Amino acid sequence: MAPSSVVVTIEKHNSFPLVEINGSESLLLPEKQKAASPKQLTWVLLLKAHRALFFFSWLAMTVKAVFASVKKRIAHAGINENDSRNRGKLYRFIKGFLVISIVGLIFEVVAHFKKWNLGMIQPLEVEVHGILQWFYVSWLSFRVDYIAPLVLMLSKFCIVLFLIQSLDRLVLCFGCFWIKYKKIKPMIQDDAYDLEDASTFPMVLVQIPMCNEREVYAQSIAAACELDWPKNRILIQVLDDSDDGNLQRLIKEEVLSWNEKGVNIVYRHRLIRTGYKAGNLKSAMACDYVKDYEFVAILDADFQPNPDFLKLCIPHFKGNPELGLVQARWAFVNKEENLLTRLQNINLCFHFEVEQQVNGVFLNFFGFNGTAGVWRVKALEESGGWLERTTVEDMDIAVRAHLKGWKFIFLNDVKVLCELPESYEAYKKQQHRWHSGPMQLFRLCLPSIITSKISIWKKTNLIFLFFLLRKLILPFYSFTLFCIILPLTMFIPEAELPLWVICYIPVFMSFLNILPSPKSFPFLIPYLLFENTMSVTKFNAMVSGLFQLGSSYEWVVTKKTGRSSESDFLAFAERESKTSNDEKILRRHSESGLELLSKLNQQEMKQKVVSKKKRNKVYRKELALAFLLLTASARSLLSEHGVHFYFLLFQGLSFLVVGLDLIGEQMN
Repeated sequence: MAPSSVVVTIEKHNSFPLVEINGSESLLLPEKQKAASPKQLTWVLLLKAHRALFFFSWLAMTVKAVFASVKKRIAHAGINENDSRNRGKLYRFIKGFLVISIVGLIFEVVAHFKKWNLGMIQPLEVEVHGILQWFYVSWLSFRVDYIAPLVLMLSKFCIVLFLIQSLDRLVLCFGCFWIKYKKIKPMIQDDAYDLEDASTFPMVLVQIPMCNEREVYAQSIAAACELDWPKNRILIQVLDDSDDGNLQRLIKEEVLSWNEKGVNIVYRHRLIRTGYKAGNLKSAMACDYVKDYEFVAILDADFQPNPDFLKLCIPHFKGNPELGLVQARWAFVNKEENLLTRLQNINLCFHFEVEQQVNGVFLNFFGFNGTAGVWRVKALEESGGWLERTTVEDMDIAVRAHLKGWKFIFLNDVKVLCELPESYEAYKKQQHRWHSGPMQLFRLCLPSIITSKISIWKKTNLIFLFFLLRKLILPFYSFTLFCIILPLTMFIPEAELPLWVICYIPVFMSFLNILPSPKSFPFLIPYLLFENTMSVTKFNAMVSGLFQLGSSYEWVVTKKTGRSSESDFLAFAERESKTSNDEKILRRHSESGLELLSKLNQQEMKQKVVSKKKRNKVYRKELALAFLLLTASARSLLSEHGVHFYFLLFQGLSFLVVGLDLIGEQMN
């Protein structure tokens, strides 16, 4: 038979002819179809080869385009952190871990294609062929005897911390459900104040600390001046720490215009601006006229309380001489602005709805949020006043007041509008301050807590729950367990984490976190991934605060955009229409206003030019962790770890998105 000849055998089977060509695989063809010729089969094979080639070329072009865009983004990016921080120990550790993981992945790929047993536990029983396999078997032996026990011990320790923290969160959720079920709310006396007699209202001081808040100063001052309280029983202090002379003049003009309308408001500017916000508040409380006021309300520059804010908060103090603080809840005007603000809203809704409310009802203590709260002046004075020793002056004064026996109340139904950071850069700096400051404070307050006269239960709550569990253990285990140990166990299968640690419990706890904001349920998985992504920032901040590193003393004002809700615009328009003396005030200050306006226009033009030249930020720690997790996901793919692979893959992609500063992009 000629070499090019083809033998075709046709047999009828179950109403379909069975065609066999040269002993190749069988093909099912319709009964009336003619036998395929060699030329037709060649075209079929060529078509399949073309499709396969097209798919792989498309995949290669896609990967190339992605890497090209990433490379371009990095090349045109501005480095967010200074050189000393980029050369920090944590970054060098992650980078070294990444290099070792890549080398390990190469060895594992070679072992996989050479069909060496990746999961063998007794490598000395294997017959070795070649020096490469000898190195691999030696690594397996060393891994089993020395590395795996240490990793297993560390992972078990972190799992125990993880379970303790999850139990604490579960107890808080049960407490919140109990409050909802029993409808527990702080109550006030019906005859707290005589609405017809202004003299029965206590004297209230309202403080608005600000520093270079160009975007929000006007709306915050306007909201404070619209508070429904007798005009002769309230004083508003605008505490301006701005270093921009033109902005100072603008704020002065705003204060003067409201003063012309009959509002009791003063402007203060410190010549020596030390101590950040704590120093600003401390300087304001040193004024002689403060002794005439019984309560002080603190509102940050982007906070816009409703007119009835004081009437909802201050009546709780009457008949309750042990009450030192009434804290209101935050609400956000830009919570749906982008993915970053949506994820922040989930966290803060849980913080207020669950943590603050439960601690307020059952313990009468929680951390002061720094704003949207009313203090009894006597409580501030007896607790030592504002101190400049940490970057969390609000938590500092709350802990010291608690040690003095003062009680706190949280009002979940009283909401004050404010802004969320819309860029990852601003959010990261805010979180660094919020997680480094508590560790500074813990070092300073621990002796005072131990020697204080409060009960053993309150001391235990302060030390182990308030500080250690929620401020130290949480960022420690979340970073160590999910960003270090989990990718490490892909190369050390003897210490592999169980599925309930990496999947079931985290998803359940994320579900509990989202309950206070039910509209955010579609963001359950992104929220879980983002929280793990933020663990590197929180862990770094916790370590810097605990060991008093230089970055723990940094205070960066969170950038605002000046967004307002539609109701704010309507209320502002209504106020402007009802005001009769606005024209006189504008005429009186028209010359200075025009001068300021021209200067501001020039500055805005300069800022626009700078913003055009501004480059995207790149975060090296997040990028290094992204490649580390993606490397570990590739290793898990070789071992056919289903859930581990998908978790590492998506977690690595989330780190990549954050590292390239894409999380704060606007959502269409």
